[in-house]
Amino acid sequence: MSNPTPPAALPANLPSRIGVLGGGRMGAGIAHAFLIRGCQVLVVERDDAAAAGARERVASAVAKSVERGLAGPVDGHLDRLRVSTDYADFADRDLVVEAVPEIWELKVASLRAVEAELGETAILASNTSSLSMSGLAAELQRPHNFLGLHFFNPVPASTLIEVVIAKQTGSALVTTARDWVAALGKTAVVVKDAPGFASSRLGVAIALEAMRMVEEGVASAADIDAAMVLGYKHPTGPLRTTDIVGLDVRLGIAEYLHETLGDRFAPPQILREKVARGELGRKTGKGFFDWA
Repeated sequence: MSNPTPPAALPANLPSRIGVLGGGRMGAGIAHAFLIRGCQVLVVERDDAAAAGARERVASAVAKSVERGLAGPVDGHLDRLRVSTDYADFADRDLVVEAVPEIWELKVASLRAVEAELGETAILASNTSSLSMSGLAAELQRPHNFLGLHFFNPVPASTLIEVVIAKQTGSALVTTARDWVAALGKTAVVVKDAPGFASSRLGVAIALEAMRMVEEGVASAADIDAAMVLGYKHPTGPLRTTDIVGLDVRLGIAEYLHETLGDRFAPPQILREKVARGELGRKTGKGFFDWA
């Protein structure tokens, strides 16, 4: 059964048929962002259990937006949501955003599998926060139709999207992507492909130094965060942000930046130890802070 026609409120410069690969916290947030703007959204997950979890996360995000008066009736949005486990369902999508974990081999395999199902003019985007866009583009058949759309966690509250340009990205696509971001009610920052782009590189650098300060006993995690919130007007401190993002995610990004940019991004031992103990932040109930 095909999805219903999107409402007349759909912004003219947004694609009407959106796909999202991966329905975890980030993927569900991305799906939510397009749904509340009137798009038809398809989320594809690895199995039925993951698909059910994805639907629940998207529905919860939409319901919260409705409660806050940021979107129309919840049923109208969820009527345009479809969740599947079949990549072939991407065949009619205008834009697909990949949101799988930051593992190179997984990213490449996932992007190739999606591209194989897309039409010739469809756009494929990655939500990667650090991996080389040009390297990923080189693995695809239509690299000129590929770019990065780096959404931020939590997506519903964040107003920033990094538009990351691979060497192979078509020049006209950059302007188009900026229009998409504006239509979503967010602000685009356009960056060239470089390790960590702009946001991850700066954010991880601050977070790693904050971790070293905890490790050295300079100050508590709470006081370090308070210094950045009160002194530099950060909305949350670097360690609480790390807990929200996930210590495992931050470790993966740091390891990649260490490999590509040098020792200043070497992950501190405290980060490695916490990840090894399963203290991954908010999603496990404990990281640098207790979330229980």
